[in-house]
Amino acid sequence: MSKAKYRRVMLKLGGESLAGPTGYGIDPERAKEVAAKIRRIKDHDVEIAIVMGAGNLWRGKDGLAHGMDQATADHMGMLATVMNSLALHDALERAGVTTRVQTAVEMRAFAEPYIRLRTIRHLEKGRVVILGAGTGNPFFTTDTAAALRAMEIGAEVLIKATKVDAVYESDPHLDPQAKKLERLTYIEALNLGVRILDSTAISLCMDHDLPIIVVNLWEPRSIERAILGESVGTIICR
Repeated sequence: MSKAKYRRVMLKLGGESLAGPTGYGIDPERAKEVAAKIRRIKDHDVEIAIVMGAGNLWRGKDGLAHGMDQATADHMGMLATVMNSLALHDALERAGVTTRVQTAVEMRAFAEPYIRLRTIRHLEKGRVVILGAGTGNPFFTTDTAAALRAMEIGAEVLIKATKVDAVYESDPHLDPQAKKLERLTYIEALNLGVRILDSTAISLCMDHDLPIIVVNLWEPRSIERAILGESVGTIICR
């Protein structure tokens, strides 16, 4: 078994990773696929924390377009991330991976409250920890939550697993000639206005020198290869 380059990893997953063919809702079969990928990473003796998005269940911008208060829209998004966290938790447990769900907003009937030292202890015991409800505050994205929690738990890398295989100079769906960027500095990523991660998350990683790796979740072994230190996707670092 190859030795992992990173011992403790923060994995950011969009809610779409659990969605069915329509891109909405929670598909148990898709959750099972994601759980299988995470289990393979665990085989490398890596500690994994996960922050879930909510795009498959709720997009705050849709509410804002109809005049909804942003704090209300963001609170709804937090609840949606918890639903996704519980779905992935169930899939991981059925795959034989001991998992805990913690939430930034207390809801003890469903999950543990987020407590930094408890999270670290779970990781040290080999458990996967899924962190729901973002930062617990409106106006902050789940990308920023992933960056923040990564700092708090001492993660060595933030992996953003999405539906594109890297960062491009322009949208590859609109521009077939778009150039793939294998390595960026934080400043270059900010100047490019990279949409895969928001600027607050990138700035936070820059301030604390935490590398970000962008990979395609559905590309075979993409996350595993990134953790092993192979060249895959785009790395954003100093």
